[in-house]
Formats: sequence, structure tokens, C-alpha cells
Amino acid sequence: MLPNRCSVKEEGKDCVNPPEFIISVGTENDEYMLGVTCQRHKDIISQKLNILQNENKIPKGKVKFTNIKAVGTECIRSDPDKLIQL
Repeated sequence: MLPNRCSVKEEGKDCVNPPEFIISVGTENDEYMLGVTCQRHKDIISQKLNILQNENKIPKGKVKFTNIKAVGTECIRSDPDKLIQL
């Protein structure tokens, strides 16, 4: 399960946009998921992650933005009113 909105906060308020990308950092041996973001915040997140890598607060490696794709199966049933629009 993914969050139903972007991980970014602006001026203490959560972004209301749905997520469009999974943010991860790939190292030599592993890949770490850091969060999700919308298109609007993609560049801001990328800049912030580079700063955090330089400060050794997150692993150094390639920052990846993977498009989120909606997937449906017959074995997963849910209330259509609870789904978010991607």
C-alpha cells in the first residue's frame, strides 16, 4: 500500500496531490524507498535528496523516480468510493 498523497509538506501543510512517483535511492547492493511525490514536487525533492546525500543523512546512490501504475486484480475487492484517482 502506498500513501494516498504526495509526501511533501509546504509551510507545515501536507501536499494534497496524489502520488505520481515512488522515490528511491539505489546503491551498489540495495534500493531504498524514501517516499512518494507528485510531478509538482519532483524537482524540489530531487534537490533536497542531493543535499541529504552530501550530508550523509541518506545513502549515497542514484535517486530514482518510478512512475506509479494503477493495477487491479479480480482477487482484490474494494469499495469504489474509497479508491483514489491517479
